[in-house]
Amino acid sequence: MEKIRNEGSSGGDTAESASRRPGRARLTIRDVARMSNVSVGTVSKALNKNGSLRQETRDRVIAVAKELGFRPNDLAQSLHRGKTFTVGLISNDSFGRFTMPIMEGLEECLADSRVAVFLCNATDDPAREAQHVEQLVGKRVDGIVVTARRADQRAKLVVPARDVPVLYVFSRTDDPDAYCLLPDDEGGAKLAVEHLIRLGRRRIAHITGPERFEAVQLRRNGFRKALAAADIAEGDGFYMPGVWSEGWGREAVEQLFKGRRGPPDAIFCGNDQIARGASDALRERGISVPKTVSIVGFDNWQVIADATRPALTSVDMNLKDLGRQAGLRLLEMIAGKRLHGVRRLACTLVVRDSCGGREAGIPS
Repeated sequence: MEKIRNEGSSGGDTAESASRRPGRARLTIRDVARMSNVSVGTVSKALNKNGSLRQETRDRVIAVAKELGFRPNDLAQSLHRGKTFTVGLISNDSFGRFTMPIMEGLEECLADSRVAVFLCNATDDPAREAQHVEQLVGKRVDGIVVTARRADQRAKLVVPARDVPVLYVFSRTDDPDAYCLLPDDEGGAKLAVEHLIRLGRRRIAHITGPERFEAVQLRRNGFRKALAAADIAEGDGFYMPGVWSEGWGREAVEQLFKGRRGPPDAIFCGNDQIARGASDALRERGISVPKTVSIVGFDNWQVIADATRPALTSVDMNLKDLGRQAGLRLLEMIAGKRLHGVRRLACTLVVRDSCGGREAGIPS
């Protein structure tokens, strides 16, 4: 890189020589100003991307700061602005299946505002969660996002600092003043079943997880509403709640096809693990998927969907987009906007080979 001289200085120092001088003290904004031959105020405007400066001056200051290896003192800036440009993300999703895409979207959204995210794993331990909250408040985070491995209702997060906004994403609380972002489980289920109906399927079964989960209840409602809208009767014993596992998918298929006079021609599964088990069981019975039976899953867990044979059509909850929306709303709350209530974001159907209809994804 071309060396930049301190114009007007008799010493002839360069940014490179200044940064390499033995025993040199910690660089300050005054060093950047001296090497750029501008005022401290001009350096501050250039590095903070504000104020009225010629682009040539701004570029020169940034180049000098970069060559010197100068970084603004984040602590000093936070004290000056009253913000630390950090937020906390508290989760109990130990495997990261749901939290990681949410965090990816959250970080992408907040990066433009130079806000960093601290991830804390509470592992369903209230004492550990309280400790994380205490530490985050001690670090003076500007906000806290709460997420989980399922979107069921939880107790309100207790935060001792009243001025720290809290947002729930893929998680919810009964606090009427809280703001919660959730996927539209019911809409996603309708999307899946409507797609199967358009493919000509009329005997559609629903294999799903434990009924105590809100997601199971909402997806069941979407399943039944789609059937009712198409004037299709739900088959006897075609709604099968159980557990979230491939084993349950295999067992449920055995029950559906054992001695039944009118077996299903399509199966909508409550998650991708169940769908993979159901697909394996059908193949073992010599039943063609999707020629004889179409299958659709839920979650669009790609490692499962791609490994299923044939590749699994599935409902995507768009968790990364959910994270981005959480970032946007949290920035509004940090700026002082009051948000409350529950907002559900649309799911998308990702069509692969298991349903027999290669169409583009259809938004709910």
